[in-house]
Amino acid sequence: MPTATSSFRTAPFSMQSVKQTLDKTPWWLVAALTLFLLLAWHIVADESYRKIANTLGEGLLTTIGVTFAAFSIASFAGLLIALAGFSRHRVLREVSRFYIEIIRGIPVLVLLFYIAFVGAPEIIKLYNGLLQYPIEQGWVDKARTRDFTLLWRAIFALSISYSAFIAEVFRAGIQEVGKGQIEAAQALGLSSWQRFRLIIMPQAIRKILPPLGNDFVAMIKDSALVSVLGVQDITQLGKVYSSSTFQFFETYNVVAFMYLVLTLGLSLLISAFEHYLRRHDRQK
Repeated sequence: MPTATSSFRTAPFSMQSVKQTLDKTPWWLVAALTLFLLLAWHIVADESYRKIANTLGEGLLTTIGVTFAAFSIASFAGLLIALAGFSRHRVLREVSRFYIEIIRGIPVLVLLFYIAFVGAPEIIKLYNGLLQYPIEQGWVDKARTRDFTLLWRAIFALSISYSAFIAEVFRAGIQEVGKGQIEAAQALGLSSWQRFRLIIMPQAIRKILPPLGNDFVAMIKDSALVSVLGVQDITQLGKVYSSSTFQFFETYNVVAFMYLVLTLGLSLLISAFEHYLRRHDRQK
């Protein structure tokens, strides 16, 4: 039977464990979850909030689709641009650097307008010029500017804008791989592709994952800019709904809630994956 003395002796340890638990508690996450639950309760309990959420549901799918498509294209283009920066040919290195510096210096919104209203008509004009003879023979139809939808113009604009930043992320990750390992792979007779696939990329991916995840979260937020082109994303549908019902407070609460769900959920997934990689490395 525990005595008063033994209880007194174990009390400091209990208090210490409680203090350690409080110190390790991510209070920012507690506050974010509290805000999330508060907004979620409003959407469930309030009929007007439910109606707004149902209206913006289609825009949520558009936002997710635009982000995933643009980020996939930007990641592929960014990797190619980064690899061009390590090329033995100076022309490719200069072109890579020129592309990165120019694109990074243009605001996303300006590039969005440029691709939508300047780039798209020029691409259609170039397409018709290259296929002039097949068009005259009736083998293919002449393309029109409206055939290049505003949705895809927005996707390509985001892809071009973020490809420059992602190229820098890949460049930094590749440079972190020790030259001795690459030279050892060359001595073993591995080809350039084998060195990249087996030596460079597996190590670089651990370095580039955090900044790459940050770019993905940033793209989710920047995807709201496509609403200026009339693309029916969350922001555009929220703007249309609030202007017709004058429920600005409720509508933009739901808009903010949807973006928070996307960005915060993705950030937590990336953090969990980083933790898994660190634990996996320690176990090796």
